[in-house]
Amino acid sequence: MKQSTMCLVGLGLVCAQATAASPARLPALAETATLEKLEIPAIRSDKRSGLSYVELKPEHASALVNYMHSKNRCGGFQVLPEPILSQEAFVAELKPLNDAEATRAVMATRILRFSAEPIAVRPELRAAFDQVSGDNQKRWVDYLSSFETRYHNNADPNIHVRAVQAKLEELAKTSKLPISIELISHTRTSQKSIRARILGSKRPTEFVVLGGHLDSTVGWFSRGRAPGADDNASGSANIIESFRILSQMAQPERTIEFYWYAAEEVGLVGSAEIARLAKEARKDVIGALQLDMTLFPGNGPFTLASMEDFTSPWLRQILVEINTTYALGAQILADKCGYGCSDHASWYQQGYPTLMPFEASFDKMNREIHTVRDVVSSASNFEHSALFTKIALAFTWELANSDVREPQP
Repeated sequence: MKQSTMCLVGLGLVCAQATAASPARLPALAETATLEKLEIPAIRSDKRSGLSYVELKPEHASALVNYMHSKNRCGGFQVLPEPILSQEAFVAELKPLNDAEATRAVMATRILRFSAEPIAVRPELRAAFDQVSGDNQKRWVDYLSSFETRYHNNADPNIHVRAVQAKLEELAKTSKLPISIELISHTRTSQKSIRARILGSKRPTEFVVLGGHLDSTVGWFSRGRAPGADDNASGSANIIESFRILSQMAQPERTIEFYWYAAEEVGLVGSAEIARLAKEARKDVIGALQLDMTLFPGNGPFTLASMEDFTSPWLRQILVEINTTYALGAQILADKCGYGCSDHASWYQQGYPTLMPFEASFDKMNREIHTVRDVVSSASNFEHSALFTKIALAFTWELANSDVREPQP
């Protein structure tokens, strides 16, 4: 069949190798129940995962995103690099996710520990915590939310990306570690992701991933100001602070990668491509932490939610042990946020272990996200947000300096 390079111009999404028969449709995975509610026709469905394959018309994509945003969720779907042309290909697409779900179901029935003994206190990590502050977190959130918009389809969607890259390069200049910083191009958006890497000293081909999305939105056809202070300048700031502090510590045994993902708000576009390429390259990712919204303490300061869907029981247990061992003072609630609520779903779908701590339970989260009112305000709590930097530091340091990996059933 003849191929076309036409794109969803109105949506600002690049259509890689779209067929001539359907040049303006976006191949994606989404929750079957949501598609049915919105009367968006699915092409193939999977009862086990509750997901369907759909080729979204522009009006369907807009309706889906707007509906999800009305529920204070992100896109709620994942854009695919190319159409799924057969049932066999659909089954293959969902196999890593369904396998991970099966493993999770088994492991959730067991008491999982980071090791045979509780996590031991690492003095160097205690010292790292001393560098974490609400003031530092506020400085980065103020900076990121000062951009008019970080929307993926802005006239220049990479103004803030290049600026953050320059900030990271300045931080790296003060480090003695082997650090690389690069921009990652994508096929379905002109916005770029940022990756910073600290090379491991003993097992450089084993990776610990920290990530948060850098884009912001006030709607699918987002125009004008989209400050995105909580969603997700806050999580992006946590990752910047983690990079700043870890770059001044000893070289880790495993390689640490920091990601600031592009175009999360329109279908996890950046992280989906990155995780898919990692799987194709058989990249050995030990665990991926996602920080998306950390600024609004809806259940009270230092009470956070650990998302149980599309995350790994093993890493959720590590979160509990980190909190206990280092006396972080967090109250951890169990919650769920649905498919595609943030970029951890991209890694999980490819079979990688993931963790998603969140600012509050989903019913108590910030209701101003995806509006021009998502700004720093009296409701913002930077000490609460800084807690997530400590979690990121402990998660990374424990995984990057041991040989531990996800237990198998």
